Amino acid sequence: MSDLPRMFPEWLDRIQIKYLNPVIKPFGGRVPGLSVVKHRGRASGRPYETLVTAYRKDNELAVVLGHGKTDWAKNVLAAGEADVRLFRDEVHVVNPRIVPNGDGVAALPGFARRQAKKIAVFVADIA
Repeated sequence: MSDLPRMFPEWLDRIQIKYLNPVIKPFGGRVPGLSVVKHRGRASGRPYETLVTAYRKDNELAVVLGHGKTDWAKNVLAAGEADVRLFRDEVHVVNPRIVPNGDGVAALPGFARRQAKKIAVFVADIA
C-alpha cells in the first residue's frame, strides 16, 4: 500500500495492470506521452519495464504518481538510477526523488502541474 496520496482506486490499478498495460506496452517509448522505465527489483534484482507518462524538460524528468508510491518508484529510489525510453530517446536518470506536490518541478507542463497539486511527483535528473 502506498504511503502517498493517490488519484486512482486500487481496483483500477489491478484492472490496468492485468488488462490495459499488456495492450499498450508495445507502444511505450514509441508514442509521445508513453514512456517505459527500465529498473531492477530491490530484493530480487530482476529486470522490469513499467509504462509511465513521463515529462521531460532540459535535464529533468518527471512522472506524476497518480497510483501512489508504486514498486517501480521504490525500485528506482533504492537503486538511485534507471533507464527510461522516451519518444525517440533512451535516457539514463540519476538522483531520483519524490516531490510532495509538484511545486517547482520544471519538467511538468501546466496541466500536469495542476493535476499534481495534491499528488506526489517522481523527479530525476537526466545524466
